[in-house]
Amino acid sequence: MNIINYLNTAFLLTPAPADGAPPAGGGIFSLLFPLVLMVGVIYFLLIKPQSKRQKTEKNMRDNLQIADEVVTVGGIIGRVLSIKDDTVLIETGGDRTRIRVLKSAIAENRTVHDN
Repeated sequence: MNIINYLNTAFLLTPAPADGAPPAGGGIFSLLFPLVLMVGVIYFLLIKPQSKRQKTEKNMRDNLQIADEVVTVGGIIGRVLSIKDDTVLIETGGDRTRIRVLKSAIAENRTVHDN
């Protein structure tokens, strides 16, 4: 029995073939198919929806306008006063407190725009 037949037998858990007989178990394809199938399932169930969600969040942050009502990831609700490159100045509460936050900290835009 040569080394290839031994490895096929060890990894595929099939009985050793008789001399001259083809190896049983389907060879390397039977090992790779489940692995490729699992990677495909993980991609379509986890990676693709996450990238789509990140794309919509980035689009929302890029389309912020002055006077939009926003919610930060910390739960602070306020109105946008000014927008810089990567920061947003928001006004919160009845006492008109101003807070500068990163654009990445904006979780939701509650203002409805007609596009």
